[in-house]
Amino acid sequence: MQDYTFSNDFFRNIDAMIYTCGYEDCAPGHSYGPILRTGYLIHYVLHGHGIYKARGRLFRLSEGDAFLICPGELIYYEADQNDPWSYTWIGMQGMKVQGYLERTSLPGCLVVHYGRDDQMRLCHEKMFEADKQPKNRDLIMNSIMYEYLFLLARKFPGRPSSSSEKQSGYVEEALRCIESHYADVITVQDIADTLNVNRSYLHRIFKAATGFSIQAYLLDCRIRKACILLKDTTLPIRILARSVGCPDPLYFSRLFRQKMGLTPSAYRQRVRQGQT
Repeated sequence: MQDYTFSNDFFRNIDAMIYTCGYEDCAPGHSYGPILRTGYLIHYVLHGHGIYKARGRLFRLSEGDAFLICPGELIYYEADQNDPWSYTWIGMQGMKVQGYLERTSLPGCLVVHYGRDDQMRLCHEKMFEADKQPKNRDLIMNSIMYEYLFLLARKFPGRPSSSSEKQSGYVEEALRCIESHYADVITVQDIADTLNVNRSYLHRIFKAATGFSIQAYLLDCRIRKACILLKDTTLPIRILARSVGCPDPLYFSRLFRQKMGLTPSAYRQRVRQGQT
């Protein structure tokens, strides 16, 4: 099999998505790192041997083993000199990926053994086939990802604490609330009241999970929706501003310019010029 790589540049997603997958026959001693990655990656060893270093630990791996790379953690891996490994990988990003993986034992142990589990091996193979689809490739890949996550959780179940599960649930509810009500004039307090939690507590766990304050994420959501409306409609700016939860068009234009570097009208003009 020839080396193969798929990569998706959409790094932010409210749910979960495949951002890369691939296959590689490694040369003897081929190494990667030390490096930090931005997403979660799971490498599965098809045959051969190699080592993986993470969190101050050294793992010696062979056929049937899989290892997890977590974002923001320094890692290194290297193929054996005499029997270099071949592996496939699946990379996932999105605000829910961490919670899904915490349903498994992988985040704690970093390495598991698939053995000869044909269903799990098949998920890796199906990723390659999905990349060849001319339409709806993202939908196919993400459907395989959810099947894969389910198989991981079933074969390698984790023991998430009730506290972390509750926090994750609050964050997901807050995200859904923002995506559903960005067009309304809502505040952080409104969201906290809807979830029946303390505002400061919600702010803290939301930022820890997403890297953004609720206010910043709400603004980002409104600007993203405004960009779509500017591109796809001829709505006047005052109506468009109201449609994304900003009743004051002047205030909306100021926020938009701060975020995008140009006014809504200039953005619309540039997008249309680029489309012609």
